[in-house]
Amino acid sequence: MALPAKDQLRYWGLALAGLVVVLWFLGDVLMPFVLGAAIAYFIDPVADKLEDWGLTRAAATALITVVAILLFVLMMLLVVPALINQLIDLLDVLPQLFKDLRAFVDQRFPSLMERDSSAHQTLLTIIDTLKSRAVEVLQTVLGSALSALNIVILLVIVPVVSVYLLLDWDRMIAKIDGLLPRDHAPVIRKLASEIDQTLASFIRGMGTVCLILGTYYAVALMLAGLQFGLIVGFIAGLVTFIPYLGALIGGALAIGLALFQFWGDWAQIGLIAGIFAVGQVIEGNFLTPKLVGSSVGLHPVWLLLALSVFGALFGFVGMLVAVPVAAAMGVVARFGVDQYLSSQLYQGVSHKDAE
Repeated sequence: MALPAKDQLRYWGLALAGLVVVLWFLGDVLMPFVLGAAIAYFIDPVADKLEDWGLTRAAATALITVVAILLFVLMMLLVVPALINQLIDLLDVLPQLFKDLRAFVDQRFPSLMERDSSAHQTLLTIIDTLKSRAVEVLQTVLGSALSALNIVILLVIVPVVSVYLLLDWDRMIAKIDGLLPRDHAPVIRKLASEIDQTLASFIRGMGTVCLILGTYYAVALMLAGLQFGLIVGFIAGLVTFIPYLGALIGGALAIGLALFQFWGDWAQIGLIAGIFAVGQVIEGNFLTPKLVGSSVGLHPVWLLLALSVFGALFGFVGMLVAVPVAAAMGVVARFGVDQYLSSQLYQGVSHKDAE
């Protein structure tokens, strides 16, 4: 005999409240484990494919771990130092860039620099805001990264958690499936499958798109001679998961830097702009349709809302769980709408009598 709906709602509500409390008080402690679980989830299809090729789960996990270590060492030796150096150089050159911008405006648009004009006051306000906000945002990001992702988490806890979860992923899923309420197991499995498909399309697909585009932008901009091409490509690739935002932010930053570095060389500036135009063509016509699909069920506005809310409530760990929670809520919401459309509440008594 199944529990009454009122009792079921109470139990599920208590479970949800307990999860919120745990995230609220133990967010920083749980962060390495959430990161490890995310990495294991991302790599699990690779391990499954290796198993299909004849390897055991342990051998597949060992092979993936060795390859990951080699890639990590290469990144630490080749990419990360250059990225940090360019970031430091960019922070050092920002004040000079703002001075050059003011001199450029003074030369080309002298009316804007008349001290009594409203345009001059507005321009000064914008420049001061950009200077203060840029430094503040960069300091906040760096401070959060140094405090949250310390050496122990990066080099010890997260990799160990990832390896153990990857090794036991299939057994863990089977164990959770065995604990599902028998009356609701088919529905929960169906919803979980849809959530997994959404996450697989978005996280794995968009993650691959971000990696490919970030690498393309960084390499192309560095070959084009842009001084901070690596950091600009990294930023553009990082925010590519939001449609058009990566190209908009990266393109604006790259073209702005190119204007100061190549002023007068319009062919070189056009080349920088063309790099981002080609990137958009590649993303829209090849990468996103092939790797993500036409519909993943996660609207960019819904995703931004989830990231903002969970980040404000639970910090960095909240941003980590925002995407899977947003996907789950979207799937559950669609399921609820389908249930409503087939219910008597929506169809009414007259529709039932007509049948």
